[in-house]
Amino acid sequence: MLDINLIRQNPEEIVAMLHNRQLGSEEPKLRKLLDLDKERKELVARSDDQKALRNKVSKEVADIKKSGAGSAEELIVQMKTVAEEISVMDTRLSTLEEEMENILLGLPNKLHDSVPIGRSAEENVIFKEGVSFEHRLDFPVKNHLELGKSLRILDFERGAKISGAGFPVYIGKGARLERALINFMLDCHTERHGYTEVFPPFFVNRESLRGTGQWPKFADQVYHMQEDDLYAIPTAEVPVTNLHRGEMLDAKSLPISYAAYSACFRREAGSYGKDTRGFLRVHQFNKVEMVKFTRPEESYAALEEIRESAEAILVALKIPYRVLLLCSGDISANATKCYDIEVWSPAEQKYLEASSCSNFEDYQARRSNIRFKPDGKSKPEFVHTLNGSGLATSRLMVSLMEHYQTAEGSIKVPEVLRPYTGFDEITQAAE
Repeated sequence: MLDINLIRQNPEEIVAMLHNRQLGSEEPKLRKLLDLDKERKELVARSDDQKALRNKVSKEVADIKKSGAGSAEELIVQMKTVAEEISVMDTRLSTLEEEMENILLGLPNKLHDSVPIGRSAEENVIFKEGVSFEHRLDFPVKNHLELGKSLRILDFERGAKISGAGFPVYIGKGARLERALINFMLDCHTERHGYTEVFPPFFVNRESLRGTGQWPKFADQVYHMQEDDLYAIPTAEVPVTNLHRGEMLDAKSLPISYAAYSACFRREAGSYGKDTRGFLRVHQFNKVEMVKFTRPEESYAALEEIRESAEAILVALKIPYRVLLLCSGDISANATKCYDIEVWSPAEQKYLEASSCSNFEDYQARRSNIRFKPDGKSKPEFVHTLNGSGLATSRLMVSLMEHYQTAEGSIKVPEVLRPYTGFDEITQAAE
């Protein structure tokens, strides 16, 4: 959530940000917010004046009753009128503040100066060119669906029977390979990159979604358990960031770095017409998430650290990839700056997003009320929050299977995963 003081002081800067994000249609809401804020300020001043008058009259009534000199009836009637006026103003103030908060919750974050201005994904900037590794595919390449079916390691048809389209089933060595990927990534982030492992709940309350910015703007993307009023998490970012909701963190503990595995659930509303085959677009997938809480002055260095940690996984797996710096028209509403890391699919002949690494500055911390007291200062400040996929396994699995396939139709297991799988190849004889 943006700081209302920032909007008051720099309204045109916020308007420009909305247009750079291709959200110019939101400008009337911003103008309404400023009008409501002006009305609120005037109402607070009037309410304070009336409350001061009420206190003055109450004292005069008490003095008259104490001295016994004269009648206080006229003052009592006046005090009653003032009290009624205050009640009306307090009710209006409550309504104003609720309207203002609803608008603030729907406004996107500001943009960092380094974010390129662009209309859509086509104008994202290549931060790092395709990083390739030697994978000799001098034979007809099968896609991940063909490989998964022929090796009997993936079953999308039975997943659809059980739950519906977009819910994959991993079988035999496919399940072992998926588990190996998750364990390998967690070990890398905890043992090499300094993260503390967390295993969070997969269901959260609305306040948690509100805290990280998925509510109310992206309410149509999450699964809701109406009876319990709980939501299936779209990413581990939600429960892990909310670990410290409403807390005053010890400045000496910063930065705090967490790595968490979770299943992720997304309705993918609005995906009609997009390629939904296999792992390209699913409703349930696995992901290892990195989350950081930092001092404001350290957050952009922390963003580069997160990006490098995500890249390190792909380097270790020898999966070809590239890094994009997202432009203003493609970056998520919550982020001030974001890198996407994409893996190459030989069968699809295109890059597929496997990780997003974002800095939110104090946008989430303000919504979640996560603060710390800077050294030598008495006034608390909001921390900066960041996260990055380290990584999502679904599209990573697409690239891994396709790059490590052989002419005979088997899949070699990347060397770093073999201690986790207990085998080095998935062949036609897979169970």
